[in-house]
Amino acid sequence: MAKIIIDGTEVDVPPEFTLLQAAEAAGAEIPRFCFHERLSIAGNCRMCLVELKGSPKPVASCAWGVRDCRPGPNGEPPIVNTKSPMVRKAREGVMEFLLINHPLDCPICDQGGECDLQDQAMAYGVDSSRYHENKRAVENKYIGPLVKTIMNRCIHCTRCIRFSAEVAGVPELGAIGRGEDMEITTYLEQAMSSELQGNVVDLCPVGALTSKPYAFAARPWELSKTETIDVMDAVGSAIRIDTRGREVLRILPRVNDDVNEEWISDKTRHVVDGLRTQRLDQPYIRQNGRLIPASWPQAFEAIAAKARAATPERIGAIAGDLAAVEEMYALKDLMTRMGVKNIASQDNAPFNPEQGRATYLFNATIAGIERADALLIIGSNPRREAAVLNARIRKRWRAGKFPVALIGEKVDLTYPYDYLGAGPDTLTELVAGKHSFAEVLKGAERPLIIVGAGALARPDGAAIAALAAKAATEFHAVKEGWNGYSVLHTAASRVGALEIGFVPGEGALNAAAMTRPGALDLIFLLGADEVDVPPGAFVVYIGTHGDSGAHRADVILPGAAYPEKSGLYVNTEGRVQLSNRASFPPGDAREDWSILRALSDMLGRKLPYDSLSALRAALFKERPQLARIGQIVPTGPADIRQLSALKGEIDKAPFCGAIDDFYLTNPIARASAVMAECSALAEGRGAMSAAE
Repeated sequence: MAKIIIDGTEVDVPPEFTLLQAAEAAGAEIPRFCFHERLSIAGNCRMCLVELKGSPKPVASCAWGVRDCRPGPNGEPPIVNTKSPMVRKAREGVMEFLLINHPLDCPICDQGGECDLQDQAMAYGVDSSRYHENKRAVENKYIGPLVKTIMNRCIHCTRCIRFSAEVAGVPELGAIGRGEDMEITTYLEQAMSSELQGNVVDLCPVGALTSKPYAFAARPWELSKTETIDVMDAVGSAIRIDTRGREVLRILPRVNDDVNEEWISDKTRHVVDGLRTQRLDQPYIRQNGRLIPASWPQAFEAIAAKARAATPERIGAIAGDLAAVEEMYALKDLMTRMGVKNIASQDNAPFNPEQGRATYLFNATIAGIERADALLIIGSNPRREAAVLNARIRKRWRAGKFPVALIGEKVDLTYPYDYLGAGPDTLTELVAGKHSFAEVLKGAERPLIIVGAGALARPDGAAIAALAAKAATEFHAVKEGWNGYSVLHTAASRVGALEIGFVPGEGALNAAAMTRPGALDLIFLLGADEVDVPPGAFVVYIGTHGDSGAHRADVILPGAAYPEKSGLYVNTEGRVQLSNRASFPPGDAREDWSILRALSDMLGRKLPYDSLSALRAALFKERPQLARIGQIVPTGPADIRQLSALKGEIDKAPFCGAIDDFYLTNPIARASAVMAECSALAEGRGAMSAAE
């Protein structure tokens, strides 16, 4: 540690700290525009100037290291002043220069009320300018359907450029020109292709980059803010939902260093319009081939009539990707009381909770990626399946000495990797030590093996999981203090379903078997839209949107979307997370668990809870680990060793991606016009690259 005196206070800080970090450790507030904790240092804006004793002029605290400070003549610690007249005059001068060309757009700027430049101008600005020249004018750039540009406001902090190149790994933004002629652009004015591009709006300290779908929608002080979590993938990013009245207007990231740091994907951020369109707001019953509006009692009676006529073996239930733990627990409870064993998630993955929790969790944890020193990806495309997690892998790769290999589809992951092969044969050869990367994994202290849904959601998924577990044990990825066997799920509901045992019972049907012709007479779809139920079965759909599940349904029961209910989710690493209600469902729509509670009365199998708190009490009594909100219940390596011993026949077919279109993975995203536009752009880029 190094001693340094900041504003008269002596503090001990690591020598690799910058003066800005040291000042913050001492409690001093340093203004900044270009500096950001998660980006490289640029030193462009000079707003963070401080006085360093012995220096003839102010120094940029973001770029000056503590170890670079000279001690006093008698060995005294370096002295830094952050509030002296010299510092204030320097910062006022910088602010005056910044405002020379900045337009007076505050009344019409979407950044108004949340603008760093506004805040600092209040502290260091003056009420008049000494400059009367014309302000420079810069043409606005097209960089896609998500980010709106008003480049007259740009102060050239280069945060957006550094984010695109360093975090997103898609260096499409850059600067052309010099001095007054400098402009930030994509050069050819093409749409940005990163799945994380919306984060540049949060990074921009002025209003040069704002959200195009949110443009002129509301002022920040009009909005009610609710802290919750994202369900667009299995990462469970921390988000904030801003509402006005009953309407969700925008979604922003929250800082959670263990999960998403402070980034969210574009799908998380911009599905907002999908929450408003194609919504189911009343029950429907199919009569003479057409769906007609009905009352809740009529809908329940139609379901009860079919349930009375069907045997338990001919009834099934499938949970979709966005279902919360409470509603899956209520559905499982209802099915159990009816004697039904045919319950499953819609992905057909072969996970068995009885084999142990470690067999289906991302055991290394998302933050643990930064501790790994080698990575093998099996049947997964993290860039599409978990864009924020992929950014964490890239962050670890940028730190150095991190070899990466892939078995599966050859894709652009934003970081280089060794492509080993396309299918299970390659994995078998790797386990046998026939690939050079086997030596890399054996030589690693903490190897990480990520197994994706593309490898597991196949008929031979159980055998693939066992082979991947064998690779983990063979390469010492599972040992005391480190479990590198990590399953990357693609849906928010998946781990929660496994935690409560929402899997087929002994000799029961999985989702694929339930959707075969003639397999069932009555099937409940809990937000399951990615299954194709053949004619013949009576389908009850509990969901939020008029998607494929509702089109196939014989009875529709309108549910609540994730911002409209309080629910528990478990992310891919096993972290229990609480989603808070930010708005209310439209029309007669109700929370899914309450629909199942009311339906159980009509079916003569009354569920023993009349409130969400009572349901959770029953859930926590049965599954105590789910009561640990925000925590990960640790797992042991024994489960992986047992899994590696299992045998099974493996198909030689190559691994296919679990997600075809990043932007259209669930009913909310498919109802979004913004996501549709992003999907069309991505498809066009894919066709162009294929032609090349």
